[in-house]
Amino acid sequence: QVALVESGGGSVQPGGSLRLSCAASGNFFRINDMGWYRQAPGKQRELGAVITRGGSTNYSDSVKGRFTISRDNAKNTVYLQMNNLKPEDTAVYYCNAAFYTWGSRWGQGTQVTVSS
Repeated sequence: QVALVESGGGSVQPGGSLRLSCAASGNFFRINDMGWYRQAPGKQRELGAVITRGGSTNYSDSVKGRFTISRDNAKNTVYLQMNNLKPEDTAVYYCNAAFYTWGSRWGQGTQVTVSS
């Protein structure tokens, strides 16, 4: 079994910053791609950013230039640094990891609220 545990969500004013973390635990050999997705109320879950094991990254247009995804393979952890947050960034943020043996798994989600 494997698990993903997210942390770092919360409430912030527009223009503020937050850093999300997602740590993988359990019995696994390797994690390939890791990513952050988000789902706003009444909307479908959408990609925020993804990072390969080698460090290549891809961002959605809505977060490009404001968010930075990174990972620490030794700690099996992925991070999302979110700067210049906007009210439209308000959503539940989900971590996703592609485990070599177990396949794709999701975290439980962490709420990010941007409001003045």
